[in-house]
Amino acid sequence: MASKQAVCSLYRRSLKLALDWAVHRYVWRGQALYIRSLFEANKHVREPRQQKALFQEAEALLEKWKHPDPYKPPTAPGGSKYERNIPAPILDPPPHMTL
Repeated sequence: MASKQAVCSLYRRSLKLALDWAVHRYVWRGQALYIRSLFEANKHVREPRQQKALFQEAEALLEKWKHPDPYKPPTAPGGSKYERNIPAPILDPPPHMTL
């Protein structure tokens, strides 16, 4: 079960990395199909040592191709619209002073 989750995580991260580099969705789709074919080619591997070697190789490739400025949704933390129009804090008026 753990290897299945690791493979799903690795596949998802590789798709997101490809999306960071692709400018247009139709370009990304071709890359996604290629990534899927790579995962499908290795789905028959059952030996833990071979699986570990494949995971390490894929992790190294993800680290090598890591985008220097990955895409962030505009309203997510670090995005261009994050906290742009936050409501003003509710402040109590200052106490009345008599002189």
